[in-house]
Parts: sequence; structure tokens; C-alpha cells
Amino acid sequence: MEFMNLQFRNNQLQIQKWWSEKRFIYNGGLFISGIFEFILYAILGILLIAPIDYDFEITLFTMVFQGFGYLLMMLFANLFFNLGYSVDKYFNLENSENFRKNVFNLGFWFSVLLPFLVPLNIVIIYLLNYYK
Repeated sequence: MEFMNLQFRNNQLQIQKWWSEKRFIYNGGLFISGIFEFILYAILGILLIAPIDYDFEITLFTMVFQGFGYLLMMLFANLFFNLGYSVDKYFNLENSENFRKNVFNLGFWFSVLLPFLVPLNIVIIYLLNYYK
């Protein structure tokens, strides 16, 4: 019984260590994704919306404001990163490395691609309201 308890604790520590090592990759992906998303947002906004809607603008204030907003969303995303650890801990009964990688990859790509809904929204607004 003592051996099983020790093995269980070692597995839990192994899972925790694996996820903590992936946090840097996750945050790096979010950071790079945010930069590319903002560049795409600016390009699409300037090309599609600004010539038609004169209220569209990108200023230093809006860039700083959106940057802080994105950092807050990164903090929120890290709460969901912990959800991956919990799913691994409670549902990966065989301690499978493939299960762990699949959970991480699913969460990573969802989190990295989610910010690109903003530029997609610009294209949709343009097509629905301005494209003739």
C-alpha cells in the first residue's frame, strides 16, 4: 500500500512538472500570436475599414490600451492552462504521454488561434456592411 501511495505521488509530481515546463511555450505562443493578430488587425483595419469609416483609428493610446487588455487576457488564458493540468491529473488514468500531449496541443492551438477572431471580425464587418 505504501508503495502504491509513493508511486501515485511520483506520478502527480511528474504530471505537475511536465505541465509547468510547458507553460513557457504556452505563454510564448500567446505573446507571438497577439503580436501577429494586432499587425493583421491594423493592416485589415487600415485597408478595409478606414477608407469607409473615418472613425477607425489606431493611435498610441489604443495600442497601449489593447496591449494591456491582451496581457489581462493572457492571465485569464493561464487559468485555462491549469485546466489542462486538471484534465490530465483526473482523466489520464494510464499516465499516457500521448494523452498529455494531445490535451496540451488542443489547448495551445485553441488559445493561439482565438485572438485571430478579431481580424476575422473586421473582414466580416467589411463584407456585411461595406462591400458592394
